[in-house]
Amino acid sequence: MAAKKTINVALIGMGFMGRTHSNAWGQVGRFFKPPVKAAMHTLFGQEAENPRAFADNFGWCNVSTDWKKTVKCPEIDLVDVATPNFMHAPVALAALKAGKNVACEKPIAGTLKDARAMADLAKTKKLKTFVWYNYRRVPAVALAHQLVKQGKVGKIRHVRAQYLQDWADESVPLAWRFDKKLAGSGAHGDLNAHIIDMTRFVTGEEITEISGAITETFIKRRKLMTGVVSGGIAGGLKSSGKSGPVTVDDCVLFLARFSGGAVASFEAARQATGNQNCNGFEINGTKGSIKFNFERMNELEFYDATSLRATQGWTTIMCTHAGDHPYVDAWWPDAHPIGYEHGFTNQAYDILRVLAGKKPTVPIPDFADAYQTQRVLEAVLLSAKKKTPVKVKDVK
Repeated sequence: MAAKKTINVALIGMGFMGRTHSNAWGQVGRFFKPPVKAAMHTLFGQEAENPRAFADNFGWCNVSTDWKKTVKCPEIDLVDVATPNFMHAPVALAALKAGKNVACEKPIAGTLKDARAMADLAKTKKLKTFVWYNYRRVPAVALAHQLVKQGKVGKIRHVRAQYLQDWADESVPLAWRFDKKLAGSGAHGDLNAHIIDMTRFVTGEEITEISGAITETFIKRRKLMTGVVSGGIAGGLKSSGKSGPVTVDDCVLFLARFSGGAVASFEAARQATGNQNCNGFEINGTKGSIKFNFERMNELEFYDATSLRATQGWTTIMCTHAGDHPYVDAWWPDAHPIGYEHGFTNQAYDILRVLAGKKPTVPIPDFADAYQTQRVLEAVLLSAKKKTPVKVKDVK
């Protein structure tokens, strides 16, 4: 793969994630200088979604309405899976069997069984795999990872993480995200997956035990939807007169222990009024602490407990300085902030680096890594169901 000059990408799926991935593949070569180029070869979409119009808008060369045929195409080097969760495993497994490298949206799959099958086959095939836990590519989060690795916070004792949104009120119809067969879980797999991955990434430690887990579905039924999403998470969806049951969680909270001895709390909710995308963490150690909130994504807060006590205090770091902050060299001058889409472009760059045989800017999750996050997700649901602590090592 390192000898190739161009990586032909096939995107399977459209919608919200299809837009973000398409933008990333279209922009990566304009801002970065990757060792290999990305060619937007083929887009798969359902006929009802009008994939031709989507492809023309974002720059995909070819259009397909048969994903099975697409993943077997000999011209394709990388299959990028941006479907609803229940289709991650079928597409990824077919692509791996066809000898393709695979990038997949998070969580890696809708079920632990599917995630395990994906990780096992990727290991057997010895192909490159990637999971779009894109918040690792935010400069502030990547810097937090580097600070912890450098020992700036000392021994970690306490972790708090939350991902709170408020979009899923009663007016939103029964989209796939509210159907367990299609999504696997609700706020848990959608939101907790991100903060589990981020805290594993930043701390460099594994979550070993779950306790005190609770789940709740506040809105038991929703109006059936008509049409397809036209933007955002549920943008453009319309309701019919009939309703159906919601089969996933709206909110999941749990406590955890990390392998280094730290204790932690996690919260995910889709009806946390006033929190549009409050995705963040606080990590407290013996030498200092760090805080991050995606609603202020260009900033990282750092507390240096080794400095003079008279002048100790939280420092807000504007993570926009090229040369000192990850990925920033490719973007704008100091304090010219980047946005949500840039994390995906940064990840596209690192994917191309790995496919060229080089190291990513910071560690990028493959299927084996993302399977560990899926094990934690499963342990939480087991803990909530059994009302007892669950050790992650027992969840396989």
